[in-house]
Amino acid sequence: MTRAKTGTAYLLWALGFVGVCGLHRFYTGQIVLGLLYLFTFGLFGMGQLIDLVLVPGMVKTRNEQLRRRYLAEWGEDGLVMPVPMERNLVAAQGVAQTQHDSMQQLLRVAHANGGKLSKAQVALHTGLNPERVDALIQEALRYGYADITNDPESGAVRYVFDV
Repeated sequence: MTRAKTGTAYLLWALGFVGVCGLHRFYTGQIVLGLLYLFTFGLFGMGQLIDLVLVPGMVKTRNEQLRRRYLAEWGEDGLVMPVPMERNLVAAQGVAQTQHDSMQQLLRVAHANGGKLSKAQVALHTGLNPERVDALIQEALRYGYADITNDPESGAVRYVFDV
């Protein structure tokens, strides 16, 4: 589905300065008015001038027409692909359960180490790969389970967990 653009309509409107009026009306699907503007030089310039403020509304109306036509072709929900829902639901639950287990494991490790961990310590104690460790720590930060600090002696990054 191709959408009409306001900028393109204004460019076509501007062609009225060289005597070709009404092309913006053709672009927005108003064929009869486009012909009228073309043969009367934009209703003697007055219609062309008034259209300067009407162009955004014309484009919006055209896009709504195109959307209705698209929905009429494909149905109210658009193109519907049959997907077995139960199968995807089970897979999604498995992923969510794994993420939940990893977070629980991270929180247990943090509790056992006094609430302060580095990424290397998380990887060592959980056995997760570095990418998963990064994602897990970012998730803990996002949920507010951890804060970032620096070790006062070495300057290394530490994650402080509130456990």
